[in-house]
Amino acid sequence: MNGLSPDGGGDGNGNSESLATPLLLPQRSLTNSTSQVALVGANVCPIESLDYEIAENDVFKQDWRSRGKKQMFQYLFMKWSLCFLVGLIVSLIGFFNNLAVENIAGLKFVVTSNMMLAGRSKMAFFVFSASNMVLTLFACLITAFIAPAAAGSGIPEVKAYLNGVDAPGILSLRTLFVKVVGSITAVSASLVVGKAGPMVHTGACVASLLSQGGSKKYGLTWKWLRFFKNDRDRRDLVTCGSAAGIAAAFRAPVGGVLFALEEMASWWRSALLWRSFFATAVVAIVLRALIDVCLSGKCGLFGKGGLIMFDVYSANITYHLADVPSVLLLGVMGGILGSFYNFLLEKVLRVYNYINEKGTVYKILLACLISLFTSCLLFGVPWLGTCQPCPPDALEACPTIGRSGNYKKFQCSSGHYNDLASLIFNTNDDAIRNLFSRNTDSEFHASSVLVFFLICCVLSILSYGIVAPVGLFVPVIVTGASYGRFVGMLFGSRPHSSLNHGLYAVLGAASFLGGSMRMTVSLCVILLELTNNLLLLPLIMLVLLISKTVADAFNGNIYDLIMKAKGLPYLEAHTEPYMRQLTVADVLSGPLWTFHGVEKVGTIIHVLRITRHNGFPIVDERSEDDSRVLAGLILRAHLIVLLKRKDAFMSTPVERGGGGAEFSAADFAKRGSGNGDTIDDLQISAEEMEMYVDLHPFTNASPYTVVETMSLAKALVLFRELGLRHLLVIPKISNRSPVVGILTRHDFMLEHVLGLHPLLFRSRWKRLRLRLPRTLSIF
Repeated sequence: MNGLSPDGGGDGNGNSESLATPLLLPQRSLTNSTSQVALVGANVCPIESLDYEIAENDVFKQDWRSRGKKQMFQYLFMKWSLCFLVGLIVSLIGFFNNLAVENIAGLKFVVTSNMMLAGRSKMAFFVFSASNMVLTLFACLITAFIAPAAAGSGIPEVKAYLNGVDAPGILSLRTLFVKVVGSITAVSASLVVGKAGPMVHTGACVASLLSQGGSKKYGLTWKWLRFFKNDRDRRDLVTCGSAAGIAAAFRAPVGGVLFALEEMASWWRSALLWRSFFATAVVAIVLRALIDVCLSGKCGLFGKGGLIMFDVYSANITYHLADVPSVLLLGVMGGILGSFYNFLLEKVLRVYNYINEKGTVYKILLACLISLFTSCLLFGVPWLGTCQPCPPDALEACPTIGRSGNYKKFQCSSGHYNDLASLIFNTNDDAIRNLFSRNTDSEFHASSVLVFFLICCVLSILSYGIVAPVGLFVPVIVTGASYGRFVGMLFGSRPHSSLNHGLYAVLGAASFLGGSMRMTVSLCVILLELTNNLLLLPLIMLVLLISKTVADAFNGNIYDLIMKAKGLPYLEAHTEPYMRQLTVADVLSGPLWTFHGVEKVGTIIHVLRITRHNGFPIVDERSEDDSRVLAGLILRAHLIVLLKRKDAFMSTPVERGGGGAEFSAADFAKRGSGNGDTIDDLQISAEEMEMYVDLHPFTNASPYTVVETMSLAKALVLFRELGLRHLLVIPKISNRSPVVGILTRHDFMLEHVLGLHPLLFRSRWKRLRLRLPRTLSIF
């Protein structure tokens, strides 16, 4: 039997509308998407929450009591072994990515440069643009038709996953394949995109696949793997995977750990710190060994410095108090430009959304147009540059013949180079090396650097929204480095100043990263590991702190803006002021469905079919005083297991003493990937519909509860810190129903509160006071 209460919760637990309802633009769609494809009109899928809470029912307790020292050793051994495998696999993928990009892009530039030397400029442009078009088209096709969830950088999706948001496909094997191959081809296509963000998503996919707990389909049934059939351990390993991804992208192991701690993870503890550090250490060692092999010339065009490693400041650097004002200016400008960059990117993504909703053909066509536009700029703009004579004291061959170097010949005569081509007609990594390089203060004109900054800013904004695995980290670095070097040309030539233009480029990249991504500690360490010089620490810290402070006054960081635009229900660590004015009872919405401890099979099936609820309170009625008592909470997935097995069916409605012995914890373990059983998969006869099930042995007898008068702010802190999916609300007066409703992630979302209490946001001054996000001003 089931009861109906006037109040309930979200996530399909107390509201007929679950988190599958989009949080943004609800008038346009009744479903949500879980990846960058939400912004580019691709397929959509429902969003659910992860079960980080342990369901302490009788079956779980029996399994826990049966574990001995051997099982505990197996569990700890597998934890560290999987961290090692994550680091090993991610490092191999990162090396393969860079090896492929350097050779594919390098070959393209070599062929084009040779045609330019032969005076075949038109054919060179055709080969350059056609190769870029083919690579872009391939990346978009495999993304659109094989794994739409692989589009974009993947950092917002992984960040939301670690916050407790689950969606099918974002960490699947198919997504991993498309992420790796698509990122290689997109970056090789000379698009102003990066591979650092996709590497974070790649690391998360690798970690998720390794923590599936085995697979009967592929014969992976080793008992030691069974310990990882839960969301808690998968979450920890995915955190290690995201740290390994950054470490593999930048060869920054410590920066990878801090990036996972500062930006990605919503829950952190010392044990997780050790394991993530171990995974990134494995990445650093493997990459060092592989690069040593390539230094001997066995990797084609992938040679010295093949990974993003700008080892350009090994000499001592001195700076004085007179240099501080220009550094402060860099920080302020970085904050303003970074926030404006975020604003423009968000607007462009929304425009792309309207275009791509028309279908896959429009998505592919848009990507091809962006590729053609990029090729025209990269090949055409250098013709506007001036040819300069090669410096007599050049440390490398001038002009450079081939893919990289500070002295691109392009259309210039012998003994001359095109400084604009050295920046534009190059890979992003080589452009950053040229900007960061020391002793090159006179080799780039200020006008060339300014043009390069504008082109990078425009192309990076236009390129990110295409249906391909593309990142933002490297484009933001190269854009910031160009503006920083330009500022250095304006202020760095003063007497008594020892800051060269390359150092200004590093500081500009730091300020732009801080203004766009709003990270401080992790970015500081990543840049120090990139430039290999600890003497930069005070200046980088200063510009990061200033740029983040300035940018926070305008909007949020870029990944949070993208998450909001996609409708990912991310729970922030801080509470909004309006939450102090509301109690948990104010945001509950019904109906709430409950079950008796001994329930009829037909009733259970009926409720499961008419609702999408994922949790149901179990309420017992005492015969002696006709009172109702909350016995616990049972999950939909567990009910489906009981109905499928049928071992717990009874012909009479009585409690079974010691029930649940025929089940084990493995029967209720959560599948890591793929679709689980649904209510439509069950085959129940008419006779079985009249039978009963004792739900007590399978009920979480100690769910987290709050009283209905608790403020929404306190409930949010409890919900987020404990990683809950359901939070039961109990009445303040004991003679009422034992449970008032269920709080879920949906109930803390601003859009849900706004729908229930629109008067809170009516006046303009209250809107500002409540800090209503600008991205949601449509409401």
